[in-house]
Amino acid sequence: MTTANHVRTHGRRTSRPSGDDREAAILTTAERLLSERPLSEISVDDLARGAGISRPTFYFYFKSKDAVLLSLLEPMIARADSEFDGAVQRLPSNPRGMWRSGLKAFFTAFGSHRAVARAGTEALATSPEFRAMWQDYMGKWIDQTAAMITAERARGAAPDTIPALSLSTALNQMNERTMIATLADEKPAVDHDHLVDTLAHIWVTSIYGETPAAALKPAAPQ
Repeated sequence: MTTANHVRTHGRRTSRPSGDDREAAILTTAERLLSERPLSEISVDDLARGAGISRPTFYFYFKSKDAVLLSLLEPMIARADSEFDGAVQRLPSNPRGMWRSGLKAFFTAFGSHRAVARAGTEALATSPEFRAMWQDYMGKWIDQTAAMITAERARGAAPDTIPALSLSTALNQMNERTMIATLADEKPAVDHDHLVDTLAHIWVTSIYGETPAAALKPAAPQ
C-alpha cells in the first residue's frame, strides 16, 4: 500500500471539522460549562478553547456568548411551544389530560436542560434580545391559553368568572416563576416530582371552579 493510498483509506486523519461540527462543539462546550458555573463566569476564550477553535473562529459562528446561549434556548422554547398546536381542538376530549400534558411538555423541555434553563432566567435581566424573544412567546402562550379558556366556557364546561385573559396571564406567570424556582433549586420551591401535578391542580381548579370533576367530562358527540 502506498502512502497516498494509506492517507485516503484513513481520510479521517486529514479531514477538518465542518462548520456544523464547530458550531455543535461550541454549543456542547457551553452547556457543559453552564453546568459548572454561570454564564457571567464563562468567557469567549473558554468556549473557543473547549470547542478546539481559535477566538477569531468563534466569532465566525456567534457574535457573542449571549448568542450561544440563545441558540441553546431556542429549540427548548420551540419544543414547549409545539404543545399548543391544535390544543383548542383537542381540549374537549380530555380537558384534565390536555392541561396536564401541556404543563408536562413545558417543564420537560426546560427540565431536560436545567443548566441552560437557569442561564436563561439570568439572561432575562441581561440580554435584551432574549428578553424580547421570551416576552413574545409568553404573550403568545397567554393569548392561546385565554382562547382555550374561552372555548371551554363557550361549551359550558367552565364557569364564566374573571376575564379569560386575566386568568391566563396569572396562570402562565405562575408557571414561569414556579418552574424557575424548581429548576434553580431555590428554597422554598415545589419538589421536582410534584411540580406538574401541583400546577395542573391549580390550573384545573382555577379554570373549572369548585366542582371540576363534572366539568372535566369529555364533550358529548355531536
